[in-house]
Amino acid sequence: MAAGRFEFTAEVWEWDGKGAWHFISLPDDVADDIEEQFGRTARGFGSVPVSVRIGTTAWSTSLFPDTKRRTYLLPVKQAVRKAERLVAGTVTQVELTVRD
Repeated sequence: MAAGRFEFTAEVWEWDGKGAWHFISLPDDVADDIEEQFGRTARGFGSVPVSVRIGTTAWSTSLFPDTKRRTYLLPVKQAVRKAERLVAGTVTQVELTVRD
């Protein structure tokens, strides 16, 4: 796998707070690799810009560090959840590439 490109399977979960935000927590090994390779070039709030594909849906977003969970969070917007029939608790395959 090319540097900056990651594939993994993880569960969609819903933020416990205002709004219906949904996220995927990156597996520890993926988060560790991203932190090691790209953490020093992170942007505001420690964000890391990425391109993502789930199923046939692709989009650009940023990962955000979550100190409570000790990983990065991938936000999954409503259009993606609808297109790919994702709800909280769905386990899905993720293709992720870190962008410059």
